[in-house]
Amino acid sequence: MSFPLIRCVGLFFIGLWSVGPVVSHGAEFNLKLRRVVEEPAGSGNLKRAYETQAWNPAETAVIICDTWDLHHCLNAVRRLEEFAPRINELARRARAEGAVVIHAPSDCMPAYAGHPARVRAEQAPRAANLPADIAQWCSRIPAEEQAVYPIDQSDGGEDDDPKEHAEWVEKLKAQGRNPGTPWKTQSALIEIDGEKDYISDKGEEVWNILQARGIKRVIMTGVHTNMCVLGRPFGLRQLVRNGVSAVLVRDLTDCMYNPARWPYVDHFTGNDLIISHVERFVAPTISSDQILGGRPLRSAFDKRPHSHVLAVTRPRTDKAGLEKQWTLARLPADWNQISAGIVTDHAGPAFIRTAIKIPAAWGTDGIRVVIPVAPTAAKAWLNGLPIELQPGAEGRSEGTLPAAAVVADEANLLVIRREHAAGDGGWPNPVTIQGKDTTLELKGSWQFRLGEDAAWSNIPLPARFGIGPDLVFQP
Repeated sequence: MSFPLIRCVGLFFIGLWSVGPVVSHGAEFNLKLRRVVEEPAGSGNLKRAYETQAWNPAETAVIICDTWDLHHCLNAVRRLEEFAPRINELARRARAEGAVVIHAPSDCMPAYAGHPARVRAEQAPRAANLPADIAQWCSRIPAEEQAVYPIDQSDGGEDDDPKEHAEWVEKLKAQGRNPGTPWKTQSALIEIDGEKDYISDKGEEVWNILQARGIKRVIMTGVHTNMCVLGRPFGLRQLVRNGVSAVLVRDLTDCMYNPARWPYVDHFTGNDLIISHVERFVAPTISSDQILGGRPLRSAFDKRPHSHVLAVTRPRTDKAGLEKQWTLARLPADWNQISAGIVTDHAGPAFIRTAIKIPAAWGTDGIRVVIPVAPTAAKAWLNGLPIELQPGAEGRSEGTLPAAAVVADEANLLVIRREHAAGDGGWPNPVTIQGKDTTLELKGSWQFRLGEDAAWSNIPLPARFGIGPDLVFQP
């Protein structure tokens, strides 16, 4: 098998594992880490804070996340192809200075079967301190529990022109690709050094590599910030929660955000909002010029006179706005609390939705949902599949989650439609989930929307991609 733009060596070298740290043969990386802080705490006043650190390249890894050859969003491909050469430059420099480079194009491992960098990753010694959940997607870390997520990505974030997108779908089909998941390899714009690098999309393998090579710090690049960069088993959340010092290269990443969704800003402002969320709640960022010199990369597609927005404030809306978009609310609550005073009562249909991380220990059978509404007034779905509701005690609805819909150890989208009657008080009582001798009251963050649309029962992507960390319940 041939691997274009890849330096390869024979498999003879692959088994020569150095378990201890490699001696640095390059200069330190002098980095200026940027965070967003609130001062004073609780004031809502956000500002940037900076800290200078010197990182030893021999104790540093660069992870290149999901920089695929193709994507279902044409604009995402265009943006990646703009900064992928810069990622390649950064990887070259880091490699030359003695850092480890890990290529992590998820779902693409079959294309690299037998490749020296892939086999090297597979042969990494199993770490003695392997975290129990390192193989799982991570939808939230404790620091994000009180965060308000800055964008709505539940439509998948595609921002293509509709005509161009339709043409792109046909082009992908003509290439024999699945238009929804067309990626097969990492972008050819990023070289893989077969003598030194690693290829893996598995959290356990990446952790093994970090431990075997004595890696203490990680520089994260790639896409997409609000989905894979944060959530993958090798992503920022898993690294940070397990004690690894990590930074995101903010000018070598991109998010999936559609300006037609809240907060109705241009794509690059949406990207800045996600970066600010990362800087405040997950990890600091750096810019590529701190390693490569010159200036930070700015996209030619970004036409704004100014950039790097810290936050946006959700403007006060009206009832029409509550029909146009999903709005965050804390349930249970009455209509005045749910709508922040916009409506005091509502008669007619309304939807609520949230996400639940269902532990694998619960299995997939027999998990129950209890909704404090009669079945005649309620419908419910889990990950788009309908839940058959039956009458329960005290006028409630009860149903078993469809086993085929349950995704263990990941976020599952729960959507409820209720036909409200005037004076019913909104949602005064909590929805509960019952599984494996555990009852989980879903008291906290939900989204709600007034009106009726069958499409609201699901989202285009799995919940782990489309739902923010402020909407995840877990036992």
